[in-house]
Parts: sequence; structure tokens; C-alpha cells
Amino acid sequence: MITTVSKALAQQIVNTVHDICGHDINFINKKGIIFASTNEQRIGTFHEIGKKAADTQKTIEVTENDNYKGTNCGVNIPVTHNGIFIAVIGISGTPDEVRIFAHLAERITRLLIREQELGGTAHTLTEKKRFLLNCLTTENLELPEYAISLFKDFCIDENTPKRIVIFRHLASDCFVALSSTENKLLRLFESLNIVLFCDYYPDKFIALADDTTIVENMSALKHFCTDHQDILQVGIGCAADIYHLNASLRTAYTALENSSTTQTSLSLFDDLTLEIILSSVSEKSRNEYLSKVLSGLSAKDILLLRTYYEEDQSLNQTCKKLFLHKNTLQYKLNRIHRICGFDPRNFKDAVILYLAVRMNTD
Repeated sequence: MITTVSKALAQQIVNTVHDICGHDINFINKKGIIFASTNEQRIGTFHEIGKKAADTQKTIEVTENDNYKGTNCGVNIPVTHNGIFIAVIGISGTPDEVRIFAHLAERITRLLIREQELGGTAHTLTEKKRFLLNCLTTENLELPEYAISLFKDFCIDENTPKRIVIFRHLASDCFVALSSTENKLLRLFESLNIVLFCDYYPDKFIALADDTTIVENMSALKHFCTDHQDILQVGIGCAADIYHLNASLRTAYTALENSSTTQTSLSLFDDLTLEIILSSVSEKSRNEYLSKVLSGLSAKDILLLRTYYEEDQSLNQTCKKLFLHKNTLQYKLNRIHRICGFDPRNFKDAVILYLAVRMNTD
């Protein structure tokens, strides 16, 4: 019987619900400590009302900020399974506005816990795949015996390095579009002999592949992603052994985020450098940085800067790309300097502006 929810699973749930509602969400343990959150700065801090909700096993709503230690206005729901306390889910915001999302997070948690329990007796192919992928990508270093017994079913050699690959569906979420995408992916997996894969609601497919499969078929993967760039973005994680695939999952999400930011169809974590640092910047810090650096600049100014840096600060190449006269480009760069205070041609200022341009996704 499951009596806890892993940090990885809790973080997956808060991120999913946050994508839907836009509010910060926390998972709080019995001691009142936040162990998963959409606000990284709150992880490890004490949540007074979360502790009270855990102790009383009752939902507590807070209508004002700062009345309790480490607690904001919002709803805090204790989650139990078979009468056993699992965690408290807290969501920040006006209770009337966020109550429905708190219950959504609670329901998702219950379903995923139940799914993990069913994994021990999974009998359908889909159940087995989902259970094994969940086991392999959590932070736990010891796999259940049942998970290990499934290695043979999915032709998994535990002695070879693996990679996690995440496929994100970009088109509308209608059933026809999703079904079409899934059929394309199934054909791809079959051609690459990838056996272990599963869909994750609402828009992702996650697959496990041997490192050699990815390396030897990178050209085919890139070709596939280019052909379907209007409906798919792909992130490929680092190579890892079978007992450390959580690292490959985390880095696959980093690569996927880079695909989204750079509007590319496929990103391989091994090819990333600066993107690794940028992916770790919190949304709050990112917004503060952008506000400070790009304040006052228009979308056209930012496009000019992006092109200027993509062309290695070459005036001639930038002019050709943007169909500008050299004097016009010089004028625009001077104007940007006047507005934001950073000179695009100065090395230190250029680094600051380049980082801002890379962070900006508007």
C-alpha cells in the first residue's frame, strides 16, 4: 500500500495544474514542510496552515495573506488514501477562484497514487508501460521486483545506457489531432525499435530508448521532427544508466523547454550550454530580469537584437537579413542604447542583452 507521494510525482502534479490555472501550488508534508512547489523558493520552508490541515485532516481556506507563517491567501486540502495521510495540497489565490483547481490537484494525486498501486498487478500492455516508466523515472534507486520482471517484456537491457525522449503535441487538443499524432509516433517508434513509451495527459508522449538507438538514428529523428514541426516539439535527455533515469527525464524537460524557447522542433540536451542555466531560472527572476533589461523596447527592437546577435553582431549581415540600410541599423542600435541603457555593441552590455533576448519568449 502506498503511503507517500514522491517529490518527483508531486512536482509533476503541481506543474501540470499550474499550466492549467496559472496559480502557485504547493505539496506539504505532515510536518508542514513544502516539498514540491511551482515557486522553487518555497521548497523546504514551513507552511503553518499546511501543518494545521495535516493535523486536523480538514480543508482550510485562507482569505488574507501574512496572517500565518509561510502562508498566502488560498485553499489547503489534505489528501488521504485508504485512510492514510499523503500530503496537503495548497494553492495560492482567492479561495472562490482557486478552490476548483485545488480539488483538481487532489483528484489527480489520488488517481496517480491508485495507478501506482495498480502497477503491482498491471495486466494490460498500457498499464505495464506506464507503471514501468513511472518507476524508472522517479528518484527511487530501488525498483520494485515487479518492475524488474517487466524488463524482459520490453526487451530492456539494464546494462546499457538509456535516454528519455519527450514528445510534446502542439496542435489543437481535439481527439482527431491527438490520434493522428499518436499514429505518427507509433510508426516512428516501430521503425526505431522503441518498445517502452506511453502518453501523458494532456499533451505529451514519453519514450525510453537505448543511447545507441538515439545516436545512430539522430538524422532520422531530426528529419521526422522537421516534417512535423507544426505539431510536435521534442526534447532528448542525457544518457543515464537504468537506475538514474530521473536525470535523463529532468534533462529531457530542459531540452524540451529549449525547443519551445527557440522555436525548434528538436533539442538534444548534450548540445545545450547556456540553455541549461537559463532553464533553472525561476519565472519570477526571469520576469524581473526582462523588466529591468528590456523595459521600453518594442517587439521590433527585440527582433532586431535577436537578429543582430544571431549574425554575430555583423552590421552587414544584419542589414541583409532585415532589409535595412547600414545607417538605419546604426540609428536603431543607438536608439536601443538610449532607451534601455545597455549598448548592444559593448561586450558586457551585449551579454546582458543577449541573455534577455534568449529568455524572452513573447
